[in-house]
Amino acid sequence: MRKLFLFCLLVMLMTTWTTVQAAPAPPPVPGAKAAIAMPKLASAKKVQTLAASNFSELRQVRWANHTDAVTGAATMRLVMDVSGPVEASGVIVAEPTPRLVVTIKETTPGKSVDNLSFDGKIVDKVAFNVSGKDTKVIFDLPQVLDDTDYRVFTLPSDTAANKSFRVVVDVNKPVPLPDFSFTSGLKNKVIAIDPGHGGSDPGAIGPTRYQEKTATLAVALNVKKLLEKEGARVVMTRQDDRDVYGPNATAVDELKARATVGNSRKADVFISIHADSFSDRSAGGTSTYYYQKTRYDPMLAKALQVSLLEAGNLQDRRANPANFYVIKRTAMPAALVELAFISNQNEETLLSSPDFQQKMAQGIVRGLDRFFDQASKLN
Repeated sequence: MRKLFLFCLLVMLMTTWTTVQAAPAPPPVPGAKAAIAMPKLASAKKVQTLAASNFSELRQVRWANHTDAVTGAATMRLVMDVSGPVEASGVIVAEPTPRLVVTIKETTPGKSVDNLSFDGKIVDKVAFNVSGKDTKVIFDLPQVLDDTDYRVFTLPSDTAANKSFRVVVDVNKPVPLPDFSFTSGLKNKVIAIDPGHGGSDPGAIGPTRYQEKTATLAVALNVKKLLEKEGARVVMTRQDDRDVYGPNATAVDELKARATVGNSRKADVFISIHADSFSDRSAGGTSTYYYQKTRYDPMLAKALQVSLLEAGNLQDRRANPANFYVIKRTAMPAALVELAFISNQNEETLLSSPDFQQKMAQGIVRGLDRFFDQASKLN
């Protein structure tokens, strides 16, 4: 009897254990989603490789110089092999030094890509920098290029020729600027003065309808008289209310005509005179702009700005780099001055005042004298 009892107890325990192990899954909850299996985590190195696979790799860089047998024009070509199709573009930067910056989208430079140094005749050096998702290829230049002096384009891969996708940059040797050697003083200097706007172009118009072209001409004529008293020769782009190029000219034709006056007369410096304007009529002050095609351009702008502030006693809006046509396309140091804001009623009144016009003209002349003194010490 005792054995029979123990046997029955053992059977019950085994049945209970088996039932627990083989219990069916509970019925699904209505509306619940099936569980998603967690993926296996890749190693850190593998994760980085997967992320980088979204980008093309800049693999190899080659270059060559070419001189045209007929024209003598020199060009440097830089070819960059890339693992896949990319977009590339370039832009000229004048500050802090002349540069061509080429951006290659969604590309990383490979380990074999190093910075390059050259002889400085066309390019000084080339650096490859990562900028977010892009590679920036920075060409340091001996002087600022024109927009027509470089070209950036891409070439497709060619399996038959064993060539990968390529980014190509052509940089032309710029036309050398004159060798400037300035002396102090204003005597015998050739100064080109450009009164902004004129004729069919009134420029900005003030709250009481005073026109920029009228103010700039009045100041420019005063500058001419003062400079000629000091023994300078003055070249004017206009001496009355007219279009410089002629009626019905395009904006580019008009600006080109102004720069041509300075270039054709081989002026030592070129000064363009303007009045500023802004939608906020409380804005005011004096500013000067330059394009750094020579080492003298910023020096000229800063000398003028200091002297104009002394003369007009308005807010200092500083000497600033800019891409204005007449200061970029002139072969000599050049500056564009904004005397005051014609959109500001108080400053519009000043701009129309003969006394203020004379003061600002004196400021420009003192600024030129200051510039020539500073430039003479760099020879």
